[in-house]
Amino acid sequence: MSEASTPNVGAPELQGSAGADAQPMSLKQRFDALPSRERAMLLLGTAVLGLFAIWAVAVQPALRTLRNAPAQLDALDAQHQLMQALAGEVGELREVAPVTPEQADLALKAATDRLGAQGRLNIQGDRITLIANGVSAQGLRDWLTEVRAGVRAQPVEVQLNRAANGFTGTVVLVVGAGR
Repeated sequence: MSEASTPNVGAPELQGSAGADAQPMSLKQRFDALPSRERAMLLLGTAVLGLFAIWAVAVQPALRTLRNAPAQLDALDAQHQLMQALAGEVGELREVAPVTPEQADLALKAATDRLGAQGRLNIQGDRITLIANGVSAQGLRDWLTEVRAGVRAQPVEVQLNRAANGFTGTVVLVVGAGR
C-alpha cells in the first residue's frame, strides 16, 4: 500500500488539498469527517457561543434597563414636580401688576439705602449694577429679594469675592419692560 492511497482520517483539513484537481471539502463534509467527540465539543462550543451572543445582545441590556428604570422614573418625577412648581410661579408672576418706573426707583433706592456705604448703584437704561464692598451674605440676600420683588429685576451677572468683612464685587440685574 502506498502512502497516497491511505486515507488521512485524523486530519480532515488536509484532505482535498493533496491533489491539484481535488475539490475542497465543504464545511458539512469536514464536520462529518470529525470524530464524534470533536463534533460534540464543536456543537457544545457553538451552543455556548450562541447563548452568550443572545445574552449580550438581548437579555443583559433588558435587565440593565429594568434595574435602572426605578431611579430614572424617580428623577423624571422630581423634574416634573419642579417644572410644575415653576409653571405655577410663572402664572403667579403674570398676575402681578406691573411696577411703575417711579415705584421701581423708590424700591431700588430703599433697598440700596439699607446696605449703607457698603453698596453703590450704577443704572444704565434697563441694567442695574450694584457695586458691593463688604456686604454681608444676609444683606446681599435681602437686597436681591427686595429688588426682585419691588423692581422686577433679574440678576444676569454676578462677580463676587468673599472677603473677611463680607462680599465684594458686582451684581448686574436687568429690569423688565415695566421700568
